Amino acid sequence: MKKEDFLNLYSKYTEEIEQIKAAAHALHASVNQHYDKIHPYGYHLDMVADAALRFGHLVCESEADILPLFFGAYFHDSIEDARQTYNDVLLTARQYMADEQAKMATEIVYALTNDKGRDRAERAGERYYQGIRETPYAPFVKMADRLANITYSFTHSHEGNEHMKGVYAKELPHFLKSIDTHSNDPRFQVPKDMIDAVMILIEKLNEY
Repeated sequence: MKKEDFLNLYSKYTEEIEQIKAAAHALHASVNQHYDKIHPYGYHLDMVADAALRFGHLVCESEADILPLFFGAYFHDSIEDARQTYNDVLLTARQYMADEQAKMATEIVYALTNDKGRDRAERAGERYYQGIRETPYAPFVKMADRLANITYSFTHSHEGNEHMKGVYAKELPHFLKSIDTHSNDPRFQVPKDMIDAVMILIEKLNEY
């Protein structure tokens, strides 16, 4: 989709997207979740949505996919972190879009929900990544999430973020391979421009 067309559609649905944003912020606030222990969790959700806005034209296939895409960005952690079930998310999505759109939006959220596991590797194993690869827009939203986290770790310096810089750099080759669908369908792709944005940050780490 042309970027101009994508931005025009974003503007067309600004009211619905703002309502989705407010609902996601309120949900995570209701469980007292914070980002980096200091920010309301909506801070992170906004960063993910900003990445979706920046690169979404490279994957979005139709007008009908605009709302599911941004719902996925704002609600991607709602099952994992905010005590929601699949059906909870589906009911919420139906407040803002038609049934088929709501199902697509909820599938994105479900795909990005970590598996049960004792550590980071177990929670994001092959079954988890397979679910992402098989779900339209899930690879894109997952990459938006990772871009947001990496960007934050490089702009807020303390011991925890210094540690995560190294984790993200070490994980990156496996991460990119795991979400690569080798598909010709843009809905399953991660745009090269997004990968390049991440690589620029990782290369800065190697300069230190």
